[in-house]
Amino acid sequence: MMNPLKPTRVRFAPSPTGRFHIGSARTALYDYLFARKTGGQFILRLEDTDQKRFKADSESEYYESLHWLGLEWDEGPDIGGPHAPYRQSERMAIYTQYAQELIERGHAYHCFCSPERLTQVRQEHQKRKEPPRYDGLCRDLAPGEVRSRLDNGESSVIRFKTPHQGSTTCIDILRDPIVVENATIDDYILVKSSGMPVYHLAATVDDYLMKISHVLRGSEWLPTFP
Repeated sequence: MMNPLKPTRVRFAPSPTGRFHIGSARTALYDYLFARKTGGQFILRLEDTDQKRFKADSESEYYESLHWLGLEWDEGPDIGGPHAPYRQSERMAIYTQYAQELIERGHAYHCFCSPERLTQVRQEHQKRKEPPRYDGLCRDLAPGEVRSRLDNGESSVIRFKTPHQGSTTCIDILRDPIVVENATIDDYILVKSSGMPVYHLAATVDDYLMKISHVLRGSEWLPTFP
C-alpha cells in the first residue's frame, strides 16, 4: 500500500462558479494539513472550464476565504509555480494535445451521433430497464471516414474507448480497493463538440502533469469513479 507519510502533493481545485462554503473549507483544510503533516506541497488550482456558470468574483473570494482560514498554498494562479498555469481555462492546448494522443493510441474516438439519436438510444435502454449508455455506433469507424467527416465540418465529441474486458481499480488508503468491472463503464465524453474538455479529462491531465500524489474527496464522489 502507498505510504501516506511520504511527502505528498495535494491540490485544492475549486470551480469558481459560486460562493466558498463549508464543504470547500473542509476539503481545503484536509488537503493543507495532509501536505504539512508529510512535508509536502499544497497546490491551489482553479477548474474554470464551466464558462456558463463562471462567476468573476468567485476567484478573489476563494483567495480571501483561504487566507482567512490561515491556509497558504505553495503553488497557484496568483503566485505561479513550476507547473503553471494553474487556471484550466489557460490550459486548453494541453488538453487538446492529450485528447489527440488518446485517439492516436486507440484509447478514444470521435463520435458524430446527434443529440436526437442519443436520446433514442437512452430511451431504448430505459424500456429494457438497463442503465443508459452509449451503444458504440462510432467506436470503430475507419480513420478515413472520420477524417472525411471532420473535414466536412461535421460536429463531433471525443469519447473514451473503455475496454470491454477487465476491471479498473482505485487504491483508497482509507478503505479497501474499489474495483469496477469495465463492462459496466460507459464510453464517456472527454471533449464536448465545442472543443471544451469535460472535468474528468482536464482534472486527470492536470493531476498527472502537476504530479499530484493524493486526491482527497468526500465519499459522495465515489459513484463517479472511474
